[in-house]
Amino acid sequence: MKENPYHQEHEDLKELLKQYQYLRTGRSHSFLDEESFEKIIDYFDDREEMPRAIEAVELAIGQYPYSALLLIRKADLLIASRNYPEALKILEQAGLLDSTDINLYILKTDVYLALDQPEKAVALLEDALQHFEGEERVELLFELADVYDDYEEFDKIFDCLKLILEQNPNNEEALYKICFWTDFTGRNEESIRLHQKIIDDFPYNELAWFNLAAGYQGLKLYEKAVDAYKYAIVIDEKFDYAYRNMGDAYIRIRKFRDAIESLEKVLELSKPEDVIFEAIGHCYDKLTNYAQARFYYRKASHLNQDDSKLYFKIACTYLNEGQWAFAIKQLEAAMRIHAKQPEYNLAMGECKMQLGEYKEAIQYFSNVVRIRPRNISSWEALIRCLYTAGFFDEALEQVETALRITGGKPIFIFYLSAVHFALGKTKDGLSQLEKAMTKAPKLLKKLVDLNPVILQYQPVVDMVARFKKNKSF
Repeated sequence: MKENPYHQEHEDLKELLKQYQYLRTGRSHSFLDEESFEKIIDYFDDREEMPRAIEAVELAIGQYPYSALLLIRKADLLIASRNYPEALKILEQAGLLDSTDINLYILKTDVYLALDQPEKAVALLEDALQHFEGEERVELLFELADVYDDYEEFDKIFDCLKLILEQNPNNEEALYKICFWTDFTGRNEESIRLHQKIIDDFPYNELAWFNLAAGYQGLKLYEKAVDAYKYAIVIDEKFDYAYRNMGDAYIRIRKFRDAIESLEKVLELSKPEDVIFEAIGHCYDKLTNYAQARFYYRKASHLNQDDSKLYFKIACTYLNEGQWAFAIKQLEAAMRIHAKQPEYNLAMGECKMQLGEYKEAIQYFSNVVRIRPRNISSWEALIRCLYTAGFFDEALEQVETALRITGGKPIFIFYLSAVHFALGKTKDGLSQLEKAMTKAPKLLKKLVDLNPVILQYQPVVDMVARFKKNKSF
């Protein structure tokens, strides 16, 4: 029966540590080679016994003073101990012995960043790139990209990743990262050209297809994005992020049924997320299938109970169906989280007005006006409610305030006309109507919505006819 290799390895390490202790205490003249010292240093490092690891590396260097590898290992330990000046000094020594070890440059970079000297880190790595090829050059480019990230030179991160992919088009890490930085920097055209070239050489690279699609999506070329995502999915039918992004692209071009199909695939392939349920709900909302929209909005709210907008969206589905009481319950839930949100107050005011609870409706509309005093729709809602409730004196006061705050918007001149008519001030009503028609005749429908019988009043009919004849409409 074969001996367990892990057990043998453990026994070998025990023997090494025993020999090391003898050497350390001067009880033996045992010989340890560099590799053995490395294993002992790693042992202490893995156990986070930093002083003992440094002691071991110093003892090793005493035996092998010209080992660049051991000097670099010591510098690594000093960096972990935050002894940056000493680490830099050791790395300079190691560089004199062997300037071809890539770890020399990576550790120096770590020191410069720790000392807040990113310019030196950049200069070091840019110089080092001239002396390395293949995978080592790729590793240095990744390191340089990280430095640029710390330095907030975001376009240069994209440049590094582009260089990596030009050298190694199938590098997964670079393909994943460049997708993010393309979106962040907005360099979609360059990304498209880069990934088209990769696809020409490697047509079954699903990440390249995905990044190509994301580039098109960044330029709002959604049809092209969908086509590219489809190729990515053909290559990898479990590519959940491709389905996710394709769903978003379909939503942008208003292909809601296709979007639902893509997003449901995401739910099959990955754990449930509130944003996916919400997106599916949005699609059903746009398809006027309000019951299904509610179903998915509720699923989203179960996963994210603190998101008030999900309760608001459920409320809106009820509003669209005229189910005011059900809408109110959802709005109350939303307003327990964000009581002063203008949209919620506006919707609640609408519900209360539809149910004939005018005083409460006025209160909610007044809240919106206080929060958004220059918002036209807020004033419209308040004035409509006051007019519908028959509070004409209050409506007159609010119309005059709205006119003053919004700089005399024509809609409120029409409303002022309506209020004057309601108060029996026919002359003033006609005067304001003429003024409003002169400014914005197409807004007459707002007056008619507020008071449909106004067009049965002959002087109003005559005035409208006169403007039509003059082609003001």
